[in-house]
Amino acid sequence: MPQHILVTGGAGYIGSHVVRTLLHEGYTVSVLDNLINGHRKSVASAAGFYQIDLGDVKALRSFFDTHSFDAVMHFAAFIEAGISMRKPAEFFENNCVNGFHLLNEMLRHGIKTFVFSSTAAVYGDPVDDRITEDHRLKPVNHYGRTKLMFEQLLNMYEQSYGLSSVALRYFNASGADDSGGIGEDHAPETHLIPLVLQTAVGLREYINIFGTNYDTPDGTCIRDYIHVNDLASAHVLALKKVLSDQTSDVFNLGNGKGFSVKEVIEAARTVTGKKIPVKIAARREGDPAVLVADSTKAKRVLGWKPNYRSIQSIVESAWKWHESNPHGFQD
Repeated sequence: MPQHILVTGGAGYIGSHVVRTLLHEGYTVSVLDNLINGHRKSVASAAGFYQIDLGDVKALRSFFDTHSFDAVMHFAAFIEAGISMRKPAEFFENNCVNGFHLLNEMLRHGIKTFVFSSTAAVYGDPVDDRITEDHRLKPVNHYGRTKLMFEQLLNMYEQSYGLSSVALRYFNASGADDSGGIGEDHAPETHLIPLVLQTAVGLREYINIFGTNYDTPDGTCIRDYIHVNDLASAHVLALKKVLSDQTSDVFNLGNGKGFSVKEVIEAARTVTGKKIPVKIAARREGDPAVLVADSTKAKRVLGWKPNYRSIQSIVESAWKWHESNPHGFQD
């Protein structure tokens, strides 16, 4: 009988891609999402869907009382760093307190296998250009702080209750499934690639470049863009690992090479055939010049290998989604 996996936040950008990968791998999948930021249309028809908020403890308890799972993969979180600085209470409640409710229901039903969607934001300002898992943990925004708090909670639950977990810290999730059927649709949108492609389809007049005097080859910030399907494959590999050995761990996920803002824009111009106007703006506070993951550990331990290595291949997949769905899912 296939193992049954619960995916919280499975109607979101990354969660929906993980759900499709799980189904392709033969797992039975149930999705739990409150649809505040997720989209019902993004959930594959083969997955069971339940609209429940993790903060609704009564509904959550009833759900676990009537379903059985082998493991939980947790993506239900608020992610916008800027908003987190204005609304820390909301981020703490959703990213920490609601996750606490989830863990307690798991333990009440004897489920002790967990995969956590964490973030590179737990590292804060980088000490090195390439970040390894033993980099200092010093987040600079409340989003990163809530993710680190939850990682620390997982450590406590492992020591006290025997909960085994894998936390995956990733960098700039990007791209879309090659089918073009699901992709990135945030409100508000703050990620560079979808903003550039929204400019290409005419939803924005121009794209801002925040600073052109960084110590990089072209003067713009360099970031590690990792394709969402590569993230999905890593999550499934992490799931297999923790199901088999019940050993907790943490892994970085990234392409291992960085692309500058100007390189992303030029790739989008090539892929779309559009001019994509730009405006030069002042630097944003807290933007390091270079931020690139060292994913050596994930490759060695999980056997993971990113398939989308060029920025053009990542942008091409995203463009297939944005060109067909310029206004997103239209739920």
